[in-house]
Amino acid sequence: MADFIYKGKKPKELSREEFVELLPSEIRRKFKRGLTEEENKVLTAVDKFKEQKGRKFVKTHCRDMIILPEMIGHKIGIHNGKEFVAVDITDELVGHRLGEFALTRKSLHHGSAGIGASKGTKFSASKK
Repeated sequence: MADFIYKGKKPKELSREEFVELLPSEIRRKFKRGLTEEENKVLTAVDKFKEQKGRKFVKTHCRDMIILPEMIGHKIGIHNGKEFVAVDITDELVGHRLGEFALTRKSLHHGSAGIGASKGTKFSASKK
C-alpha cells in the first residue's frame, strides 16, 4: 500500500513547523499566534497515551484542534455534546479539525403516518 502524500510530502516525515507551512493561511496564522491551553493539553495527552495502560482513547472537548502528523495512529475521543465519539486518526485526516469527525446532530428518519393522519385513513376502522 502506498504512503499517503499531503501536498507532495509525507506528513509522518515532517516536523510540526514544516507541516504547518503546508496548511492554509488561516491555520498557519493560528499556529503562529500559539495554541490554546486546551490544545496543548491534548498534544501532551497524546504523547503520554502509550505510557498509560488501560485507557481506550484520549478524551477531549477541543473540537477545533487541527489534526497534526504526531497524532497519527492514536485514538481520540471527541465530545459531540452528549458523549465521546472514538476516532482513529489516520494519514488522510491530517489537516482537518477534530470536530469534523464527531457529528453533533443525528440524522432524522420519520416513520409512516398513523391512522387519521391523512384524508385516506380518516374514516378507516382502527384495530382495537
